Amino acid sequence: MSQTFVEGTRVPITLVKTGPCVVTYIKREDSDGYWAVQLGFGEKKTKNITKPLQGHLKAAKSAARFLREVRVEKEPDLKIGDVIKLTDFFKKGDVVAITGVSKGKGFQGVVKRWKFAGGPKTHGQSDRWRAPGAIGQGTTPGRVRKGKKMPGRMGGDTIFVKNLIVVEVNSQKGEIAVSGPVPGGPGSLLVIKKLASGKLEELVQEAPEIQVQVEQPEEGKESAGKEAKDIDIQKQDKEVKQL
Repeated sequence: MSQTFVEGTRVPITLVKTGPCVVTYIKREDSDGYWAVQLGFGEKKTKNITKPLQGHLKAAKSAARFLREVRVEKEPDLKIGDVIKLTDFFKKGDVVAITGVSKGKGFQGVVKRWKFAGGPKTHGQSDRWRAPGAIGQGTTPGRVRKGKKMPGRMGGDTIFVKNLIVVEVNSQKGEIAVSGPVPGGPGSLLVIKKLASGKLEELVQEAPEIQVQVEQPEEGKESAGKEAKDIDIQKQDKEVKQL
């Protein structure tokens, strides 16, 4: 992640490379049952592409690393081989949703996977601090219920994050900066969907102005306060002399 400033307010951002994408195939309603556009992203060596996939990408003249399908409601105006650029869809202030696969964390216990508190660290506990504890259900039903939170493989899930705002658009590098974090690690594939058009001002919450009122003391109260202070000082001097 990185950061930028919007109207003097620091905003955390994530840089995402978004193109160019090549149209590799168009699915039709009469043959496939729905309209969709298949996009290819990235590059791959031809020797690492299977022969059937090479034939599939031959019409688009592409060696795409990733292929993803985007559904549309009607017949698109695109054709195979067209290149879709970043500026064709996104601009500053757009509200987007991002789908990706989260980082894999391997086999984890219940404390990390499900935020269990663990057992007490006293009364002879030497190796049971992070144990899940008893999992049985007694005589009824006499088995462990389905869905019980247990240790297991963590991560690698499809995560959907919505209401992110496009902060910056770099058409030369083909990158956009979105507010906040996105799922997955560096180099992973993301699917970005535009939800609505917005403004960057929505990221910045205007803080209320702090109004400070200074009370001016009255003349009578001010003189009385001075006399009281003089009396206290005289009393302290007398006490010190007596000591």
